[in-house]
Order: sequence, then structure tokens, then C-alpha cells
Amino acid sequence: MKALQPILISGREVWPLVEGGKGIAVSNGESSGAWAEADGVGTFSGVNADSYDLEGRPIPQTYSGRTRRERHEELIAYAIKGGITQARIAHERSNGGGRIHMNVLWEMGGSERVLHGVLEGAKGLIHGVTCGAGMPYKIAEICARYGVHYYPIVSSSRAFKALWKRAYHRFSEWLGGVVYEDPWLAGGHNGLSNSENPERPESPYPRVVELRRTMVEYGLGNTPIFMAGGVWYLREWEDWLGNPELGPIAFQFGTRPLLTQESPISEAWKRKLVTLEEGDVYLNRFSPTGFYSSAVRNPFLEELKGRSDRQVAYTGEPVGEHDTAFATGARGRLVYLTHSDRDHAEAWVAAGFTEALRTPDSTLIFVTPSAADQIRTDQIDCMGCLSACAFSNWAQTEAGTTGKKADPRSFCIQKTLQAISHSDDVNQQLMFAGHNAYRFTTDPFYRNGFVPTVRELVERVRTGD
Repeated sequence: MKALQPILISGREVWPLVEGGKGIAVSNGESSGAWAEADGVGTFSGVNADSYDLEGRPIPQTYSGRTRRERHEELIAYAIKGGITQARIAHERSNGGGRIHMNVLWEMGGSERVLHGVLEGAKGLIHGVTCGAGMPYKIAEICARYGVHYYPIVSSSRAFKALWKRAYHRFSEWLGGVVYEDPWLAGGHNGLSNSENPERPESPYPRVVELRRTMVEYGLGNTPIFMAGGVWYLREWEDWLGNPELGPIAFQFGTRPLLTQESPISEAWKRKLVTLEEGDVYLNRFSPTGFYSSAVRNPFLEELKGRSDRQVAYTGEPVGEHDTAFATGARGRLVYLTHSDRDHAEAWVAAGFTEALRTPDSTLIFVTPSAADQIRTDQIDCMGCLSACAFSNWAQTEAGTTGKKADPRSFCIQKTLQAISHSDDVNQQLMFAGHNAYRFTTDPFYRNGFVPTVRELVERVRTGD
């Protein structure tokens, strides 16, 4: 393989190897600091990061506010404190090596306030901010204010063009790079547009070439592009190295760093990773953000799939083929289904899915009484972790609501991500992963249960493997 060469990222020459920031407490100060200490770019998650008590135990993020807005304020306070804590840990752990970045989601609740709070409280400790999940126009202005480089996450040249024209051209000196996240291969939330087919993956090469051409138009020919999603062996990307069509390229690893000694995920999660087979990571649209996301197929996802599969359209009055009455709820309120859908509904009820819950799309889903109770409880307990949530209908607007019905086909993402990152439950929680996660079982590096340190992983990656 071609020799890997350092490139300039966030003001320092480092290996073009980047740890992808992953969700709540999944990439933290320990893992990102270790990645930076190996002269790469470590990225801790700024999404409701952990802070600790005097004994070093994570402080549970519990909520006492009576209203969603009160709980939202508690959530922002947790996020700022946790982000500062992880930045300090990463800085100390890095021993002055590499670069430290923070990853945030633009559509997370209070994203602007969290960014200001963490960057103010951790001045000099964070060298860059990566930001996706939405169109983060204001990230440039916020980072420039604190003298920190910014790295928007996009999945197309068109998205970057919109960001540049609206905001980024005014803060070009702080644009450290652009993260191209492949919408078909990356883990977590994916940036598939309405014009792209989730069942028909496109090659990343022409899409990244198009992104580079756009950047060259704007005088950004030497600004790095981070290739994210689907990166496992660098030898499979050798033709990207030193390629004049692509310019400076770095490679972002999201899934492989999960299985390291510094990774904070549970041992149960690590054991699960080395059992996955090709196809076990499932591209779905159950997230309350409205984005597609990629996660490990498990009973949690199967239950969500079941909710949507047990679904029929209804009307409030007889209309056309919807002429067959069906009683719902404790009061037996009538809705109207087609004759065949009434048969489906009665079969689901007979199987124990006796609760019919209404969706914003004038459909009913059928769930068990215990599932219905849990859905309602989770919706009531909403703490506003997103700027707008389809599941609970929260929005961080003056009205405090999306104006639509809460959608029982989705789930409380804060609750499940907190649970999987702080427990051994890998079956009844959401487990994000990239589509290459099955390669843990075939990569000889992990033979006989070997779990590397971050430094050992970085050194391995540099060889091409």
C-alpha cells in the first residue's frame, strides 16, 4: 500500500485518521484522547456527554422538572457540564498529541446553547467541531467566535453548496474540512435525501469528486475532505491516496474504535459486535428525528418494525372503501377501515395486540397493552433532547410542539441511547453501527477475542489493514 502521509488538520500535521464521534457516551474523553495521543484526530461526542461524581462514577441524567420545558433546561445543563468534562479528559489523555474534536448534532435540543457553553468552558482544549444531522448554518459563526475549526458533515455536494452560500463563505478561514458521510454505509443517522433510493447505494468516489470540484470553485482545493462510512481497511481505499481528483483526504472510522480497550461501551456490546453477520445492520426510518439511521437488528428494532407492519389506514366517517366500522379504545369509538384491513386488525387483536394507537398519518398501529403504556409514559416524560421530536411532538419553539400528533411508531431516542451506553442491555435498546460491523468476525486482527488498544488499532490501520 502507498505510504500514508500526515496532513494539516485543525492547525497541526497529524495522521489522516479520524475517530468518528458516536452518540451519547460512546466516544468519550478516554477514547478520543487515546486516538489523539496516537497522533490522529480524536472525536468525543458532545451529545449529552457524561460527567462524574467524586468517585468517578457517571452521574445519572435524571429529570425532576414538571414540564417538558423545565426538563429541557436540565438536559442542556447536563450536556454543557458533560461536554466540558469530556474535553478535559481528552486533553489530559492526549498528552499533547494529535487533535481533539467534538461532535454535535445540529438537530439535538439546545445545540447552539450547548456549543457556546462547552466551547466557553473548555477554551483551548477543543481544536475542532464536527456537526451534522441537519443543515448547521450557524456552526461557522459559533466556532469562529471561539477560534475553533468547524467540520460540517454532508452527504452531497449540493448540501455543502447550500451551507457555503448561506453562511460558510463569511468564515472560510475556520473551515477545517468537510466530512463526507456516506448515507448508505455510515452508522447512526444518515443523510439520505428524498431523491436518493435507500435500496440503491451509490459509489462514494464520484460523489466525493463532485464535492471536491465544488470546493475548488470556492478556493478550498487544499481543505481536507474526511471520508466517513464504510472505511475498514485503508488498502481498499489506496487509489484515494495522493489522488489529484480528490485532493487532501482523511479517513474517519466510526465502527472499528468501538472494539478497543479504551472504548467505554459495555462488554456485552463488545461481545455482540464480534457475532454480527453481513446484513445484521439495518437501514431504517424509525428515528424520531425523521432521518434514516443504521443500527443492529435486534428485538428492539424488530418491535418497531412490528408496530409499522401492524398498521392500517382509517377514516372518522365512512368514505369510499373505508366503510367497515371498527371499535377502538376503552369507549369503543368507531373508526372506518376497508373490509380487508378490518380482518387484519381483528387478527392482530386476537394475537394480543389489543391497543390501537393513532398516528399523525391517519393510521392505526396495533400493540400490546404493556407496549402502549410504555409508549405513553415515554411520550409524557419527554425532556426535549431534539429540536423537534416526531415521537413526543416536542419542539424547542415558543409553542413547544411540532403541531402534529405524537407518533407511536417511533421511540424516545434519549432514553434508549442512555440505556445502552450505561448497561449491558444490547437486545431491548437501539445499537447504532456502520454496515461494515460484520467484518469484526472476518478480520484476523480480532482473532481469538483480541481487543486492541487505540494505539494498536491506529498502527494497524496505518499498515493498510
